[in-house]
Amino acid sequence: MSDSRETVLRHHTRLIGPERASLIRAAEQVLQDNWVGASTVPSRSLYPHQWSWDAAFISIGRSWFDEPRARLELLTLFDAQWSNGMVPHIVFDQATPADAYFPGPDFWDAGRSGHARRRNGTSGITQPPIHARAVWEMHQHAKDVDSSLAFLRTMYPRLVAQHDYLARDRDPTGIGLPAIVHPWESGLDDSPAWDRLLGALAIAPADIPAYRRFDLDRADPADRPTNATYDAFVYLAARYRDSDYRDADLLTSTPFLIAGPLFSAIYLWSTHALADIAVAIGQDPGPHRAAAARISTALMERLWDAHDGAFYPRDLHADRLQPEETIVSFAPLLDPALPVAVVDALCARLESICFHPEAPGHFLIPTYSVRSPGFDVRRYWRGPVWLNTNWLLWHGLRLHGRLRLAEEIAASSIALVARSGFREYFEPFDGSGHGTDDFSWSAALAIDFLRRPA
Repeated sequence: MSDSRETVLRHHTRLIGPERASLIRAAEQVLQDNWVGASTVPSRSLYPHQWSWDAAFISIGRSWFDEPRARLELLTLFDAQWSNGMVPHIVFDQATPADAYFPGPDFWDAGRSGHARRRNGTSGITQPPIHARAVWEMHQHAKDVDSSLAFLRTMYPRLVAQHDYLARDRDPTGIGLPAIVHPWESGLDDSPAWDRLLGALAIAPADIPAYRRFDLDRADPADRPTNATYDAFVYLAARYRDSDYRDADLLTSTPFLIAGPLFSAIYLWSTHALADIAVAIGQDPGPHRAAAARISTALMERLWDAHDGAFYPRDLHADRLQPEETIVSFAPLLDPALPVAVVDALCARLESICFHPEAPGHFLIPTYSVRSPGFDVRRYWRGPVWLNTNWLLWHGLRLHGRLRLAEEIAASSIALVARSGFREYFEPFDGSGHGTDDFSWSAALAIDFLRRPA
């Protein structure tokens, strides 16, 4: 390890030591303040509903100090699961005014699909299926084991249905990986990983429904996606909606059809969790283990670029990879079967100056290569550090025994919230916070970083 990296690690470790207990209490308070009766909003100001993968991260953090509410969080989300197994990416709070967020329930018009259980209660798309993993992580440190086992039994068939939906309805070209139909489904909405595809869309002004961006009333425009990007987002959402959310028509209903490393790796990691849950409740883990092996093979065959030594999203319409130096390339570290040579290549890239710059006191891990022309220290997913991607990579590195780099990421993550509060995301060089404040998954994952044994 270089001297500069040793200095960064020592600085971050010293920063968090005496503040550990107070930081945990502060993070718990954020989650308590953002609790709205049966779920948690990501933030009171900018995100006034329940988001799918936010709920999973929030449940993991909350489970360290409030197991009943942590379970209720996921039960509330899955109560809105569609009959085909799809878990919507937003569950709308019916008491919240319609103009509090766009796109709202009227735009999504979920009732167009015969599978929606709440006609205007959810969005019409999904998000990374991290929920089985969240349920299993919560069980690992549960104090009330009997209640936790009962929760596993309740959630198991719902989680199986979620995974069955992705395998059955979201693999239109039969590559063995689920497709996403919108950047919002990726979780990394404004990532440069989608720039080429969005830039190639032929969108006439008449194809974009009239809308107003309420996010710009509550956040600095310099932090948010540009208007041109948002036009593309709205266009794609309307295209899928206007197909009545028929996944059988994906090859014709949406011009954006991607198999991505992050979504697929999380799907795989959660499939392994389903096998563990099955064992715990006396069910057969065999089908889940077989599915995990198939997904692992598909990841290597379809998303790995051996020449670049990186995983990239695959455009399923053109059947070609979309190379870009973003954090999504590292998510397959969550695959325990990843070959050692591939792990070595990913770690070498993670430790390069593109993602681990030679700058004293910098913070890990930027979401876009700092050497890319489009790198932006503060714009949504185009460079800033996010705690959830750090948390995912931390787990992946630990899974493969790369503990030193994992320790650097954990120390950097805690140093960020200690320095700038529980912000949505952070500038990677000075550690300043951006986006909304009192952000729930930043608080929740800080708790997990601090409470989980080394």
